[in-house]
Amino acid sequence: MSGTRRVPGDVLVHLRRARDHLDRHFAEPFDLDHLAALAGMSRFHFLRSFAITYRTTPAAYLAQRRIERSQDLLRAANLTVTEVCHLVGYSSLGSFSSTFREIVGESPSAFQKRYAAAGNPRIPGCYVFMAGLVERTATQEKQDRAGPS
Repeated sequence: MSGTRRVPGDVLVHLRRARDHLDRHFAEPFDLDHLAALAGMSRFHFLRSFAITYRTTPAAYLAQRRIERSQDLLRAANLTVTEVCHLVGYSSLGSFSSTFREIVGESPSAFQKRYAAAGNPRIPGCYVFMAGLVERTATQEKQDRAGPS
């Protein structure tokens, strides 16, 4: 395996911890220093190790997760593209739309129209917002009980 860099097995456990955090908290602001701390590494060692292991940067991985979640919402929920944009963690509709188009190959509104035309029943947006509020409240309560990290 000459020329191929590998990450030691014990580091993988720490990288998975950070990746799992991204999966669970995809709508929260991206914080490279926090992810590196979760993995117990310096930010630069974390970036290199993550990129070698997952063949993408943490920011690109997070963008992929956010767009996957937005696709689910655009297909199934009665929400506007702007509402979906904010629910998945983007603060700018422009950056959400350009990232969506780059990954999916079409605009979020075209994607949503295509699925709406299929006539699939849609979840009312208020249910999605209520579920998100309940989930965030439960997560915050757990963090409050655990104390500062």
